[in-house]
Amino acid sequence: MNDLGRGRMKREWRTIEAMMVLHCRRLHGGRRGALCPDCEELRAYAEKRLILCPFGEDKPTCANCKVHCYRPEMRERVRVMMRFAGPRMLISHPYLALLHQLVDGRRPAPDRPARRAAAV
Repeated sequence: MNDLGRGRMKREWRTIEAMMVLHCRRLHGGRRGALCPDCEELRAYAEKRLILCPFGEDKPTCANCKVHCYRPEMRERVRVMMRFAGPRMLISHPYLALLHQLVDGRRPAPDRPARRAAAV
């Protein structure tokens, strides 16, 4: 389980995780409830990035975000996964897909947060 609490961040995580499961199951032959090692690595990375998101509950969708917190190769893997799973989410998880597009997708990106002071 993760440290995402409830509300918007939890819904964002549920959406990302559902997309990953759908992608892995269809393209990599992942079993129900389990991801292949590559997708599991991507899932763990995405979870960590979401937990550390500087915007918190005000987070825009990643496509609308001004801060790119994913490494370039991981960003490309997530983009490929979302491009495949996104349209299919309307069938398998319509509620999450519609909220992601209609509510979260229209959320304006807030200004970049100030950098946190480094711990000494």
